[in-house]
Amino acid sequence: MPSSAEDHYLKHIYLLTQRKGKQPVWTNELAEALGLRPASVTGMLQRLAAQGLIHYRRYQGVQLTRQGKHRALAVIRKHRLWEFFLVEKLKFSWHEVHQVADLLEHVDSELLISRLDAYLGYPRLDPHGDPIPDAKGRMIPTGFLALAKLKPRMQGIVAGVADQQSAFLKHLERLGLHRGVNVLVTDVAAYDGSMQLLINQKQPVTISHTTAQNILVKLT
Repeated sequence: MPSSAEDHYLKHIYLLTQRKGKQPVWTNELAEALGLRPASVTGMLQRLAAQGLIHYRRYQGVQLTRQGKHRALAVIRKHRLWEFFLVEKLKFSWHEVHQVADLLEHVDSELLISRLDAYLGYPRLDPHGDPIPDAKGRMIPTGFLALAKLKPRMQGIVAGVADQQSAFLKHLERLGLHRGVNVLVTDVAAYDGSMQLLINQKQPVTISHTTAQNILVKLT
């Protein structure tokens, strides 16, 4: 039977790999993502390597094997489908769903997930704008841009976030910057890159460059 701890590691290795491209994931990076000390992850990495789920050699980083990638994508599929369900059907806020989905992603029933997917109408994106893998592990390319890349008079629809920490999502909610709103860039400060926006053509707001870097938009 698959181990939830193993799945948790594989998921985070995959997500870190997506950010780094073809570069291996270093033990320190994985430990930080998991909230653990580097020395404490070594045993699990050895266990995953013994099962053929990762390529691992000390001081040479970690990479998923084909089998490991397949299993990681299955976990990510469940996680993102549950997040979609929690937001769209149970009316959770997008800052509330991550920890709950972390628990639900370990429910080991392909039939349940298949029926959940069908019930939800085969959604392609989760509430944070991340693509949801289909049953074969395929994901659509989103083509979203960081809001920080837009110039004055450019506009787009808020489509997702790069930072999914609860504090950041709550900050966006206070500003009125949730998925689906239209944002028009009215000014960008030369000094610090802070941006002045118009939300839905009527609500002005100023955000920091860091905030703008972590908001993903679809150009309109």
